[in-house]
Amino acid sequence: MQFADIDFLIIGSGKSATTWLQIQLQSDPAVYMPDPELHYFSRNLNLGDAWYLSQFNYQMRDRLIGEKSNSYLYTPGAAKLIHDRMPHVKLIVQLRNPVERAYSHYCMLYRRGEVGPDIESYLEPAVAGDQRLLILGQFATHLEAYLELFGRDRLLVLFYEGVAADPENQIAQVRSHLGLPAWGLAPAARAKAKDKTDPYIPPKIRKRLEWMKPIVRPCRRTAAFKAVHGLIAREQQYPPLSDDLRRRLFDYYEPSILALEKISGRSLEHWYLSVDATS
Repeated sequence: MQFADIDFLIIGSGKSATTWLQIQLQSDPAVYMPDPELHYFSRNLNLGDAWYLSQFNYQMRDRLIGEKSNSYLYTPGAAKLIHDRMPHVKLIVQLRNPVERAYSHYCMLYRRGEVGPDIESYLEPAVAGDQRLLILGQFATHLEAYLELFGRDRLLVLFYEGVAADPENQIAQVRSHLGLPAWGLAPAARAKAKDKTDPYIPPKIRKRLEWMKPIVRPCRRTAAFKAVHGLIAREQQYPPLSDDLRRRLFDYYEPSILALEKISGRSLEHWYLSVDATS
């Protein structure tokens, strides 16, 4: 496998249904994508180019080949590293209302036990000590390097809302961008790939049961495993995103949203309306 064999990258954004895009593309036998996010140009460059290329099945080189790593969008320098090796590659980015994206990310970390219940200490722009949850949503800034290096034609900008509103059209845009003929939706991918309301084993219990993972892994799909999981897992309750905090977050992101409208050529008025509805 060579870099020239890789045709496209889904570069982000996290918490924006990019796994749905991947599942849809993987359902087509003319497309090959490895399952894991490789994060090579963002986190694993030290492993070397040979490692990266080895993650792709050489026998699939006659297919359209791509990968998904959401960290490529916001990691400084990733765009240049990609362009240095694959100036031909086509890019796909799917973006979400940055306020909702930040809250969804917070909920994921809360579910994992990595953040506490004081939501404002993580999402209030004026006081958040760790700005990572906020910076990830500055989409226009993150896209600048890709636009400068690859140009607008190589970048397809999609929005999260399209997955629910018109999934057939959403994937049709992707396939057109990649030069693929029409293809129906994968039945298993019509639903959301992940859902924060799904029952979840609390972090403290999960940590105590960590040693059992290698033992129970072969049984994960069995009825017995699902029955035991159902006894332990519970629906997670999350700290709410208040209307006031939502408004402050939107004010923080508004300049980036205006810039994103120019980049995408799309009105994002519905993002404004989602905040106005809570006022």
